[in-house]
Amino acid sequence: MTSQSSPHTPLDLDHGRVEMTHGAGGRAMDQLIDGIFRRHLDNPLLAQGNDQARFTVPPGRLAMSTDGHVVSPLFFPGGDIGALAVHGTVNDLAMGGARPLHLSAGFIIEEGFALAALDRIVASMARAAREAEVTVITGDTKVVERGKGDGVFITTTGLGVVPEGIELSGERARPGDAIVLSGGIGEHGVAILAQREHLGFATGVRSDSAALHGLVAAMLAAVPGLRCLRDPTRGGLAACLNELARQSGVGMQIREAAIPVHPEVAAACELLGLDPLHIANEGKLVAICPPERVDDLLAAMRAHPLGAAASHIGEVVEDTLRLVQMETGFGGSRVVDWLTGEQLPRIC
Repeated sequence: MTSQSSPHTPLDLDHGRVEMTHGAGGRAMDQLIDGIFRRHLDNPLLAQGNDQARFTVPPGRLAMSTDGHVVSPLFFPGGDIGALAVHGTVNDLAMGGARPLHLSAGFIIEEGFALAALDRIVASMARAAREAEVTVITGDTKVVERGKGDGVFITTTGLGVVPEGIELSGERARPGDAIVLSGGIGEHGVAILAQREHLGFATGVRSDSAALHGLVAAMLAAVPGLRCLRDPTRGGLAACLNELARQSGVGMQIREAAIPVHPEVAAACELLGLDPLHIANEGKLVAICPPERVDDLLAAMRAHPLGAAASHIGEVVEDTLRLVQMETGFGGSRVVDWLTGEQLPRIC
Protein backbone atom coordinates (compact mmCIF):
# COMPACT_ATOMS: atom_id res chain seq x y z
CA MET A 1 0.00 0.00 0.00
CA THR A 2 2.53 2.57 -1.08
CA SER A 3 0.44 4.54 -3.56
CA GLN A 4 0.30 8.34 -3.44
CA SER A 5 -2.84 10.35 -4.16
CA SER A 6 -3.72 10.68 -7.85
CA PRO A 7 -6.42 12.42 -9.89
CA HIS A 8 -7.98 9.18 -11.14
CA THR A 9 -11.66 8.78 -11.81
CA PRO A 10 -13.31 7.53 -8.59
CA LEU A 11 -13.90 3.81 -8.25
CA ASP A 12 -17.40 2.58 -8.98
CA LEU A 13 -18.02 1.20 -5.51
CA ASP A 14 -21.66 0.41 -6.26
CA HIS A 15 -21.20 -1.78 -9.33
CA GLY A 16 -17.44 -2.18 -9.90
CA ARG A 17 -15.48 -5.42 -9.66
CA VAL A 18 -11.86 -6.19 -8.92
CA GLU A 19 -9.95 -6.73 -12.16
CA MET A 20 -6.54 -8.24 -12.83
CA THR A 21 -5.24 -4.74 -13.60
CA HIS A 22 -5.94 -3.79 -9.97
CA GLY A 23 -3.02 -6.01 -8.99
CA ALA A 24 -0.67 -5.18 -11.89
CA GLY A 25 1.20 -2.30 -10.27
CA GLY A 26 -0.11 0.41 -12.60
CA ARG A 27 -2.72 3.14 -12.52
CA ALA A 28 -5.60 0.80 -11.74
CA MET A 29 -3.78 -0.55 -8.69
CA ASP A 30 -2.98 2.98 -7.57
CA GLN A 31 -6.66 3.84 -7.92
CA LEU A 32 -7.74 0.80 -5.87
CA ILE A 33 -5.31 1.62 -3.07
CA ASP A 34 -6.32 5.27 -2.91
CA GLY A 35 -10.04 4.66 -3.34
CA ILE A 36 -10.40 1.94 -0.69
CA PHE A 37 -7.35 1.15 1.42
CA ARG A 38 -5.88 4.59 1.95
CA ARG A 39 -9.32 6.17 2.37
CA HIS A 40 -10.17 3.92 5.31
CA LEU A 41 -6.79 3.12 6.86
CA ASP A 42 -4.92 6.42 6.46
CA ASN A 43 -2.60 7.41 9.31
CA PRO A 44 0.74 9.25 9.48
CA LEU A 45 2.87 6.09 9.27
CA LEU A 46 0.95 4.64 6.33
CA ALA A 47 1.04 8.04 4.65
CA GLN A 48 4.85 7.90 4.52
CA GLY A 49 4.30 6.05 1.26
CA ASN A 50 7.38 3.83 1.50
CA ASP A 51 7.78 0.08 1.12
CA GLN A 52 8.23 -0.10 4.89
CA ALA A 53 7.01 1.86 7.89
CA ARG A 54 9.54 3.46 10.23
CA PHE A 55 8.55 4.23 13.79
CA THR A 56 9.85 4.63 17.32
CA VAL A 57 9.38 1.64 19.62
CA PRO A 58 8.31 2.29 23.24
CA PRO A 59 10.35 0.74 26.07
CA GLY A 60 9.77 -2.94 26.73
CA ARG A 61 10.18 -6.28 24.99
CA LEU A 62 8.85 -6.57 21.45
CA ALA A 63 6.14 -9.12 20.67
CA MET A 64 5.23 -10.13 17.13
CA SER A 65 2.54 -12.36 15.70
CA THR A 66 1.14 -13.18 12.26
CA ASP A 67 -2.11 -14.78 11.20
CA GLY A 68 -3.90 -15.73 7.97
CA HIS A 69 -7.67 -15.27 7.68
CA VAL A 70 -9.67 -17.37 5.22
CA VAL A 71 -13.12 -17.41 6.84
CA SER A 72 -16.18 -18.38 4.82
CA PRO A 73 -18.58 -16.62 4.61
CA LEU A 74 -16.76 -13.28 4.64
CA PHE A 75 -19.63 -11.59 6.51
CA PHE A 76 -21.35 -13.26 9.45
CA PRO A 77 -23.47 -12.31 12.48
CA GLY A 78 -21.26 -10.30 14.81
CA GLY A 79 -18.41 -9.61 12.40
CA ASP A 80 -16.61 -10.08 9.11
CA ILE A 81 -13.17 -10.99 7.82
CA GLY A 82 -11.91 -7.40 8.17
CA ALA A 83 -12.62 -7.03 11.89
CA LEU A 84 -11.63 -10.65 12.49
CA ALA A 85 -8.21 -10.02 10.96
CA VAL A 86 -7.59 -7.22 13.47
CA HIS A 87 -9.01 -9.05 16.48
CA GLY A 88 -7.15 -12.29 15.78
CA THR A 89 -3.71 -10.70 15.66
CA VAL A 90 -4.35 -8.25 18.50
CA ASN A 91 -5.43 -11.17 20.69
CA ASP A 92 -2.38 -13.25 19.86
CA LEU A 93 -0.22 -10.37 21.06
CA ALA A 94 -2.38 -9.82 24.14
CA MET A 95 -1.99 -13.46 25.23
CA GLY A 96 1.67 -12.67 25.86
CA GLY A 97 0.79 -9.56 27.87
CA ALA A 98 1.73 -7.23 25.01
CA ARG A 99 0.15 -3.86 24.31
CA PRO A 100 -0.57 -3.99 20.57
CA LEU A 101 0.87 -1.08 18.57
CA HIS A 102 0.79 -1.64 14.82
CA LEU A 103 -0.41 -4.07 12.17
CA SER A 104 0.50 -4.90 8.61
CA ALA A 105 -2.17 -6.27 6.27
CA GLY A 106 -1.79 -8.35 3.10
CA PHE A 107 -4.84 -8.83 0.87
CA ILE A 108 -5.21 -11.62 -1.71
CA ILE A 109 -8.27 -10.64 -3.79
CA GLU A 110 -10.00 -12.75 -6.42
CA GLU A 111 -10.70 -11.24 -9.82
CA GLY A 112 -14.37 -10.29 -10.07
CA PHE A 113 -14.80 -9.58 -6.36
CA ALA A 114 -17.26 -6.73 -5.79
CA LEU A 115 -15.60 -3.42 -4.94
CA ALA A 116 -18.52 -2.63 -2.61
CA ALA A 117 -17.77 -5.76 -0.57
CA LEU A 118 -14.05 -4.96 -0.48
CA ASP A 119 -14.81 -1.42 0.66
CA ARG A 120 -17.05 -2.79 3.42
CA ILE A 121 -14.33 -5.19 4.61
CA VAL A 122 -11.61 -2.51 4.71
CA ALA A 123 -13.95 -0.07 6.47
CA SER A 124 -14.66 -2.73 9.11
CA MET A 125 -10.94 -3.40 9.51
CA ALA A 126 -10.30 0.31 10.01
CA ARG A 127 -13.08 0.56 12.59
CA ALA A 128 -11.81 -2.47 14.51
CA ALA A 129 -8.27 -1.04 14.47
CA ARG A 130 -9.45 2.31 15.84
CA GLU A 131 -11.41 0.61 18.60
CA ALA A 132 -8.36 -1.50 19.49
CA GLU A 133 -6.11 1.60 19.33
CA VAL A 134 -3.78 0.06 16.75
CA THR A 135 -2.82 1.35 13.32
CA VAL A 136 -2.35 -0.50 10.04
CA ILE A 137 0.96 0.99 8.94
CA THR A 138 1.97 -1.08 5.91
CA GLY A 139 0.49 -3.69 3.63
CA ASP A 140 0.18 -5.28 0.23
CA THR A 141 -2.50 -6.19 -2.31
CA LYS A 142 -2.44 -8.99 -4.86
CA VAL A 143 -5.13 -10.03 -7.34
CA VAL A 144 -5.46 -13.66 -8.48
CA GLU A 145 -7.40 -14.99 -11.46
CA ARG A 146 -11.08 -15.77 -11.15
CA GLY A 147 -11.56 -19.22 -9.65
CA LYS A 148 -8.13 -19.28 -8.01
CA GLY A 149 -9.18 -17.57 -4.80
CA ASP A 150 -12.32 -17.31 -2.71
CA GLY A 151 -13.18 -13.64 -2.59
CA VAL A 152 -10.61 -12.29 -0.14
CA PHE A 153 -7.88 -13.74 2.04
CA ILE A 154 -6.14 -11.48 4.57
CA THR A 155 -2.85 -11.92 6.39
CA THR A 156 -2.10 -9.61 9.30
CA THR A 157 1.10 -9.25 11.29
CA GLY A 158 1.10 -7.41 14.60
CA LEU A 159 3.76 -5.72 16.68
CA GLY A 160 3.38 -4.99 20.39
CA VAL A 161 5.36 -4.26 23.52
CA VAL A 162 5.41 -6.35 26.70
CA PRO A 163 6.00 -4.28 29.86
CA GLU A 164 8.80 -5.29 32.19
CA GLY A 165 7.73 -7.66 34.94
CA ILE A 166 5.09 -9.47 32.84
CA GLU A 167 5.95 -13.13 32.23
CA LEU A 168 3.21 -15.08 30.50
CA SER A 169 4.00 -18.34 28.76
CA GLY A 170 2.39 -21.70 28.09
CA GLU A 171 4.95 -23.67 30.10
CA ARG A 172 4.31 -21.87 33.41
CA ALA A 173 1.22 -23.77 34.64
CA ARG A 174 1.80 -25.55 37.96
CA PRO A 175 -0.22 -28.25 39.79
CA GLY A 176 -2.79 -26.58 42.00
CA ASP A 177 -3.22 -23.54 39.75
CA ALA A 178 -6.73 -22.37 38.88
CA ILE A 179 -8.10 -22.47 35.32
CA VAL A 180 -10.38 -19.55 34.44
CA LEU A 181 -12.46 -19.03 31.29
CA SER A 182 -13.61 -15.53 30.32
CA GLY A 183 -17.07 -16.45 29.02
CA GLY A 184 -19.30 -18.69 26.91
CA ILE A 185 -17.73 -20.93 24.29
CA GLY A 186 -18.64 -21.93 20.73
CA GLU A 187 -20.36 -18.73 19.65
CA HIS A 188 -18.05 -17.85 16.76
CA GLY A 189 -18.06 -21.30 15.20
CA VAL A 190 -21.82 -21.72 15.48
CA ALA A 191 -22.46 -18.23 14.07
CA ILE A 192 -20.26 -19.06 11.06
CA LEU A 193 -21.94 -22.42 10.55
CA ALA A 194 -25.44 -20.95 10.86
CA GLN A 195 -24.69 -18.26 8.27
CA ARG A 196 -22.96 -20.69 5.89
CA GLU A 197 -25.65 -23.34 6.02
CA HIS A 198 -28.67 -21.01 6.54
CA LEU A 199 -29.61 -22.68 9.81
CA GLY A 200 -32.59 -20.73 11.08
CA PHE A 201 -32.53 -22.32 14.53
CA ALA A 202 -29.21 -20.63 15.30
CA THR A 203 -30.07 -17.13 14.07
CA GLY A 204 -29.70 -15.65 17.57
CA VAL A 205 -26.04 -16.67 17.84
CA ARG A 206 -23.46 -13.99 17.04
CA SER A 207 -19.72 -14.31 16.77
CA ASP A 208 -17.85 -13.26 19.89
CA SER A 209 -15.07 -11.67 17.79
CA ALA A 210 -13.45 -8.94 19.91
CA ALA A 211 -10.08 -7.46 20.85
CA LEU A 212 -9.09 -8.76 24.28
CA HIS A 213 -6.07 -6.64 25.20
CA GLY A 214 -8.15 -4.28 27.38
CA LEU A 215 -9.44 -7.23 29.39
CA VAL A 216 -5.92 -8.62 29.67
CA ALA A 217 -4.61 -5.28 30.94
CA ALA A 218 -7.26 -5.27 33.68
CA MET A 219 -6.39 -8.85 34.61
CA LEU A 220 -2.68 -8.14 34.84
CA ALA A 221 -3.30 -5.03 36.93
CA ALA A 222 -5.22 -7.16 39.44
CA VAL A 223 -3.02 -10.27 39.30
CA PRO A 224 0.47 -9.51 37.91
CA GLY A 225 1.52 -13.08 38.70
CA LEU A 226 -0.70 -14.70 36.07
CA ARG A 227 0.95 -17.84 34.71
CA CYS A 228 -0.56 -18.31 31.24
CA LEU A 229 -3.07 -16.82 28.85
CA ARG A 230 -4.37 -18.45 25.68
CA ASP A 231 -7.27 -17.71 23.34
CA PRO A 232 -9.21 -20.86 22.35
CA THR A 233 -9.60 -20.26 18.61
CA ARG A 234 -9.27 -23.17 16.15
CA GLY A 235 -9.84 -26.42 17.99
CA GLY A 236 -11.73 -24.60 20.73
CA LEU A 237 -11.30 -24.93 24.48
CA ALA A 238 -10.23 -28.57 24.15
CA ALA A 239 -7.23 -27.77 21.93
CA CYS A 240 -6.30 -24.77 24.08
CA LEU A 241 -6.14 -26.79 27.31
CA ASN A 242 -4.30 -29.67 25.65
CA GLU A 243 -1.71 -27.24 24.28
CA LEU A 244 -1.11 -25.76 27.74
CA ALA A 245 -0.98 -29.19 29.38
CA ARG A 246 1.61 -30.36 26.87
CA GLN A 247 3.73 -27.21 27.19
CA SER A 248 3.73 -27.26 31.00
CA GLY A 249 3.96 -31.03 31.44
CA VAL A 250 0.85 -31.18 33.61
CA GLY A 251 -2.75 -32.39 33.51
CA MET A 252 -5.96 -30.39 33.57
CA GLN A 253 -9.11 -31.25 35.51
CA ILE A 254 -12.17 -29.22 34.47
CA ARG A 255 -15.85 -29.22 35.40
CA GLU A 256 -18.49 -29.30 32.67
CA ALA A 257 -21.04 -27.54 34.90
CA ALA A 258 -18.72 -24.54 35.28
CA ILE A 259 -18.19 -23.98 31.53
CA PRO A 260 -20.59 -21.31 30.18
CA VAL A 261 -22.38 -22.29 26.96
CA HIS A 262 -25.12 -20.11 25.46
CA PRO A 263 -28.41 -22.10 25.26
CA GLU A 264 -28.68 -21.59 21.50
CA VAL A 265 -25.09 -22.75 21.02
CA ALA A 266 -25.82 -25.84 23.12
CA ALA A 267 -29.00 -26.54 21.13
CA ALA A 268 -27.23 -26.18 17.78
CA CYS A 269 -24.40 -28.44 18.90
CA GLU A 270 -26.79 -31.09 20.20
CA LEU A 271 -28.80 -31.10 16.97
CA LEU A 272 -25.70 -31.28 14.74
CA GLY A 273 -23.71 -33.68 16.89
CA LEU A 274 -20.98 -31.14 17.66
CA ASP A 275 -19.02 -30.68 20.87
CA PRO A 276 -18.85 -27.04 22.07
CA LEU A 277 -15.42 -27.78 23.54
CA HIS A 278 -14.05 -28.20 20.00
CA ILE A 279 -15.68 -25.14 18.41
CA ALA A 280 -13.69 -21.98 17.68
CA ASN A 281 -13.96 -18.78 19.66
CA GLU A 282 -12.63 -15.34 18.69
CA GLY A 283 -13.31 -13.27 21.80
CA LYS A 284 -12.60 -15.56 24.75
CA LEU A 285 -9.49 -16.44 26.72
CA VAL A 286 -8.25 -19.03 29.19
CA ALA A 287 -6.17 -17.85 32.15
CA ILE A 288 -4.13 -19.93 34.58
CA CYS A 289 -3.26 -18.28 37.89
CA PRO A 290 -2.05 -19.18 41.38
CA PRO A 291 -4.97 -20.63 43.36
CA GLU A 292 -4.84 -17.97 46.07
CA ARG A 293 -5.45 -15.22 43.47
CA VAL A 294 -8.39 -16.72 41.59
CA ASP A 295 -11.02 -14.63 43.38
CA ASP A 296 -9.11 -11.41 42.63
CA LEU A 297 -8.80 -12.44 39.00
CA LEU A 298 -12.48 -13.28 38.64
CA ALA A 299 -13.48 -9.94 40.19
CA ALA A 300 -11.28 -8.03 37.74
CA MET A 301 -12.57 -10.00 34.77
CA ARG A 302 -16.24 -9.70 35.70
CA ALA A 303 -15.85 -5.93 36.01
CA HIS A 304 -14.91 -5.79 32.30
CA PRO A 305 -17.57 -6.19 29.57
CA LEU A 306 -15.62 -8.97 27.84
CA GLY A 307 -15.20 -10.95 31.05
CA ALA A 308 -18.62 -10.52 32.64
CA ALA A 309 -19.33 -14.26 32.46
CA ALA A 310 -15.89 -15.37 33.63
CA SER A 311 -15.87 -18.71 35.43
CA HIS A 312 -13.44 -20.83 37.44
CA ILE A 313 -13.66 -24.05 35.43
CA GLY A 314 -11.01 -26.28 36.98
CA GLU A 315 -7.51 -26.89 38.25
CA VAL A 316 -4.08 -27.87 36.98
CA VAL A 317 -3.05 -31.30 38.30
CA GLU A 318 0.01 -33.53 38.28
CA ASP A 319 -0.19 -35.96 35.37
CA THR A 320 2.74 -37.39 33.45
CA LEU A 321 0.35 -38.27 30.60
CA ARG A 322 -0.64 -34.59 30.31
CA LEU A 323 -4.33 -35.39 29.94
CA VAL A 324 -7.25 -32.99 30.08
CA GLN A 325 -10.11 -34.63 31.95
CA MET A 326 -13.60 -33.33 32.61
CA GLU A 327 -16.12 -34.07 35.34
CA THR A 328 -19.34 -34.35 33.34
CA GLY A 329 -22.72 -32.97 34.27
CA PHE A 330 -23.83 -36.51 35.10
CA GLY A 331 -21.08 -37.00 37.65
CA GLY A 332 -18.84 -39.13 35.47
CA SER A 333 -15.48 -38.33 33.93
CA ARG A 334 -14.12 -38.27 30.38
CA VAL A 335 -10.92 -37.35 28.62
CA VAL A 336 -11.12 -34.14 26.60
CA ASP A 337 -8.83 -34.91 23.71
CA TRP A 338 -7.64 -32.95 20.70
CA LEU A 339 -10.11 -32.65 17.83
CA THR A 340 -9.66 -35.44 15.28
CA GLY A 341 -10.20 -34.31 11.70
CA GLU A 342 -11.90 -31.04 10.77
CA GLN A 343 -15.12 -30.22 12.57
CA LEU A 344 -15.92 -26.83 11.02
CA PRO A 345 -13.82 -25.75 8.01
CA ARG A 346 -12.90 -22.14 7.25
CA ILE A 347 -13.93 -20.54 10.54
CA CYS A 348 -11.12 -18.00 10.94
